[in-house]
Amino acid sequence: MKKILNLSLLVFAFSIITSCEKDFDDINTSKTGITNLDPALVLNDAVIFLSYPAGTASYELGIVQQAISSNTGVLLGANFNQVNINNTPANWTNYYQNVVKYTSDAIGKTQSDPTRANLMNMTRIVQAMAFMILTDTYGSIPYTDAGKGFPDQVFFPDYQKQDVVYSSILAELTAATDALDASGKIETSDVLFGGNIAKWKKFGYSLLLRAGMRLSERDATAAAAAVAHAFAGGVITDNADNAVVKHDANFVNPLGNLLNGTEAANFYLAEPFVKALQNNNDPRLSAIAVRYVGASSGPAQVAGVATTAAANQYGMPMGSTDGTADVAGAALPGGGSRYAFSQIDRTRLVKRTSPMFLVTAGQSNLLLAEARVRGWITSGVASDYFVAGIKAHMNQMALYDANSAVAAADRDTYSDAMLATFAGNEMTQIGYEYWIASFLNGPEAWANFRRTGFPVLAVNPYPGRTVDFITRLTYPPSEILVNSTNVQQAISDQGPDNLDTKLWWDAN
Repeated sequence: MKKILNLSLLVFAFSIITSCEKDFDDINTSKTGITNLDPALVLNDAVIFLSYPAGTASYELGIVQQAISSNTGVLLGANFNQVNINNTPANWTNYYQNVVKYTSDAIGKTQSDPTRANLMNMTRIVQAMAFMILTDTYGSIPYTDAGKGFPDQVFFPDYQKQDVVYSSILAELTAATDALDASGKIETSDVLFGGNIAKWKKFGYSLLLRAGMRLSERDATAAAAAVAHAFAGGVITDNADNAVVKHDANFVNPLGNLLNGTEAANFYLAEPFVKALQNNNDPRLSAIAVRYVGASSGPAQVAGVATTAAANQYGMPMGSTDGTADVAGAALPGGGSRYAFSQIDRTRLVKRTSPMFLVTAGQSNLLLAEARVRGWITSGVASDYFVAGIKAHMNQMALYDANSAVAAADRDTYSDAMLATFAGNEMTQIGYEYWIASFLNGPEAWANFRRTGFPVLAVNPYPGRTVDFITRLTYPPSEILVNSTNVQQAISDQGPDNLDTKLWWDAN
């Protein structure tokens, strides 16, 4: 009897197990969850993360002496020419963990589907931009195996030297942009251009123009070829075609979020930037800046004491600490402390919902002016491109906020004055205007400053600085710890992992 009972229990248990196995997949498959996301939506995620991370306020904006923090704590960075492991990995984290990851996923889902060829090539353009920012920041980077952690289980990617990375970026931008086809499927859910292929082509060719010019001092032949191809294809020369990430309450501007949060009173316009605009009677200063006269604390920075008048703006001296800035601030008209220096106006240019401009008509026109001076394009007049670049950026001010609009008469007066000194000073003038046209685009302003040496900036006077000018950022400690062998090989190939090891294309 006992054996019969045991056998019955065994048969019953087996039937339960086989029944569970039979329905296992069905039971464990979500009836409501997303199991196959449209790669167009994945690309949108990548585009959103193209916005420059908040960490660029501590480094890139400070390196080019446009905005700084006198805080020596967690915000320490370019104002002191020192490494801050809280902020030097900002680009690495943002672009690898978000943009490269998402674009790799989208490319993997579309590369064998000819009906989504446009989407795949749009994605390649976005990915190329991310890699360009990464290599311009760090030099040698994981490239070939980047983004393959999940699909291919490549957890310790090799590094490629910058010349190899740039050669591939130029090839990718050329091939992907050339292949975009308005007769193919239009990806209307695209958040950047709504699937407009003509605008995507201008974006891709404008990036190719930018990438080609980056090699101007290292490989003039490759640079000229890339620039000529981009120009023939057609680049962004009108603000209507600007590549811009639009932000809202759900997807906030990273810089705007930083400067409207707990760090609102910790970042200021740098003295060299303010003085340069004042010396040239540049109407953009009143569109960009605000000063809270007499403010001696963050809460005292209120609308009632705010001024946007250009003559009343005072930039914070480079190398200032909180202590030295307090003393200097007390001597300003109206008194106060460090809180009385000029800031980027967070009610106009850097709201949480402000747009983030990636590639603009102002920038592209100025690069065309340089290309024409170099003889790399043969159409148009350099001075015309130069003036068009200035006017485009001035007109761009209104796209941040209506209250930042530059009056047409002021714009024309300024551009006429700059044109009067253009002949014989072409490279100096173009480099200077590109510096201004790239305001808030820290990675691009910094890259072009290293490439051209313009504008000419004085060495940061901070006595404890470790270098005169920062030429690259250091690899993240987490990457050194986890991927040590490959990082050490990159360091061996490139040079010490510090702030003044020059990149391959940086021949100045």
